[in-house]
Amino acid sequence: MPVAVWCILLAAFLPMAAVLPAKMNKGFDNARPRDPAYWADGFRARAQWAQENGFEAFPLFAISVIVGLGQGGDAGWIDRLAVLFVALRVVYTACYWLDRATPRSLAWLAATATSLAIFTSPVWS
Repeated sequence: MPVAVWCILLAAFLPMAAVLPAKMNKGFDNARPRDPAYWADGFRARAQWAQENGFEAFPLFAISVIVGLGQGGDAGWIDRLAVLFVALRVVYTACYWLDRATPRSLAWLAATATSLAIFTSPVWS
């Protein structure tokens, strides 16, 4: 199975990992995990926003890998791009946690460009 397919699985779990540090806080109430007051500000809010964006970015990435591989794109190239996507999303999440807006936006742009490159890879193969 291509590495890119494993990256789809990994990317599916990245959004949930984005909020894990915020949920490890002693103030987190697992009986009310979606309590808006808990996620209202600071690190917790940024972690929640990172999770939401991760869920938004995932479909484009997943379908890009499926299309890229299914339409005959170079599997080795797609694998490298998929690993790059996952790495960029980790950087994106870290930038959100650390409240670094400009690097976060650059990581988002690069990850989105990576998905587009995967999607269009069959055209260039």
